[in-house]
Amino acid sequence: MKLFPGKVDAIAADGARVLLAAKAVEAERPKNVEIAIAAELKRYLQEEREVYEEAKAVLDRTGKAGGELHRVRRLVAEERGIGIGDETIDHLLDRTVEMLVEDDTIDEVFVEDAELRRLLAPVFRKHINVDEALDAEIRTQLRHVTEGTPQWDIEYSRIGDTIRRKRGLS
Repeated sequence: MKLFPGKVDAIAADGARVLLAAKAVEAERPKNVEIAIAAELKRYLQEEREVYEEAKAVLDRTGKAGGELHRVRRLVAEERGIGIGDETIDHLLDRTVEMLVEDDTIDEVFVEDAELRRLLAPVFRKHINVDEALDAEIRTQLRHVTEGTPQWDIEYSRIGDTIRRKRGLS
């Protein structure tokens, strides 16, 4: 599973709406809840980008094949304590709940952490599960290219951008 940059605002808006409607949180400016969630998701995207770049650098330094990218990326993410792949949603929920409790712009949190997770989980799943179908479609079109190569990166990005634009994900 993957968080797409184009989904950050939708997740933040839906998440804030759900939390405020359930009276789980309170903020002087309700928009602050949305802004806080979006900021946390953007931080995650930046960290995920850094993990990807570090994994590519490790492959370059060690001379390993590009097919190892997924495994090396997972190791780098694990080393940094970042959930990727199937762990993305749980990791994002943990971080978002922690941020909601600590954020100064959110006046009060009225429910336990587990309840915040329960409220936010469907929102995150709805927007993040888009990834599987998109990734499968891109990979189908890239069967002829070796994963982890510069050509793979360029083509994956190009095809993904085209599909995301068509689906309104970017």
